[in-house]
Amino acid sequence: MGMGGGNPGGRSTDRDRDFNWQFKSTINPEDLFRKIFGDAGFRSGGFGDFDDFAESKYGFGAAQEVIMNLTFSQAARGVNKDINLNVVDTCPKCKGSRSELGYKATKCHYCNGTGMETISTGPFVMRSTCRQCHGTRVYIKYPCLECEGKGQSVQRKQVTVPVPAGVEDGQTVRMAVGTKEVFITFRVEKSKYFRRDGPDIHTDNEISIAQACLGGALRIEGVYETLNVQIRPGTSSHTLIRLNSKGLKKVNTVGYGDHYVHIKIKSPLSLNQKQRALLQAYAELEDDTPGSINGVTTKKDGTKHCYEPPFDLLQSIREALNEKEQSLIKESAESRETEDPSDKPTEPNNSDDEVEQHKKSMP
Repeated sequence: MGMGGGNPGGRSTDRDRDFNWQFKSTINPEDLFRKIFGDAGFRSGGFGDFDDFAESKYGFGAAQEVIMNLTFSQAARGVNKDINLNVVDTCPKCKGSRSELGYKATKCHYCNGTGMETISTGPFVMRSTCRQCHGTRVYIKYPCLECEGKGQSVQRKQVTVPVPAGVEDGQTVRMAVGTKEVFITFRVEKSKYFRRDGPDIHTDNEISIAQACLGGALRIEGVYETLNVQIRPGTSSHTLIRLNSKGLKKVNTVGYGDHYVHIKIKSPLSLNQKQRALLQAYAELEDDTPGSINGVTTKKDGTKHCYEPPFDLLQSIREALNEKEQSLIKESAESRETEDPSDKPTEPNNSDDEVEQHKKSMP
């Protein structure tokens, strides 16, 4: 028999177990969750990137990123461009008072104007933002219907963006718009004439055969002005000419990039008879041809001869060249014959000695 009047064998009944483990919590789990994670903080904009303003025809919040399209010229020279975007500004109806017209905010009676409230849960005392005024210390009985008592609303405004000169495609800049910051990403249209490599510019420019052989000057379009390029005699195709500091303006540093001109020799698609005869005559005189030329054959003596028309013009050029060559040879010979006699050495006069010798020989 057990002591204390308990059940035989010391076994506990269901009633005893219910009595010993009966427990009732005095803490509201929902209130505890709100106090720990700050329910008021969510509503008061504790996470600034996720501010939720009153619904308007422009949306719920301000723009955070804007894509701006630019032409190559605008990106190279810089421009002030206007864009329309959503901004958070003072409510035009309540002028920031957050109350309906004819009403004003009063001191919050829930926290007594402190913005904080204290909750005692047994041995724990927790202090958090007031659930009624959300830390603003005032209570608005009739909030503005336009901004839902926030004092600010989403509005559509025109903003001027100063685009820096030399901006690149895909580059992002940060710009302050009101109390917020907007990230502006530029999309630069490709140019049909310029090729960009950072601040450097590359262009392809054509010259004629005469310019390539004899040299000359070439006017090309630059980024900011028209440029004069000097062509040296004997310039070959794909020659690279560098123009210092004639490229794009550097964005992050001072100075300008370079302009690289890629020279390409443009051959004429059609020739008149005079041009063709001149080139044929030149082909007969050319001695470093890598291969063969259409219409020109090489004789056994090594000279070249063209057998395609125009024969009369080509023969006239040959005769003119031969006459010029003969004239040069004749002038050279005449110049040698008509040299100054004073330059020749003088011979001694021996006539008097011969007379004396003759007299002595006579009897």
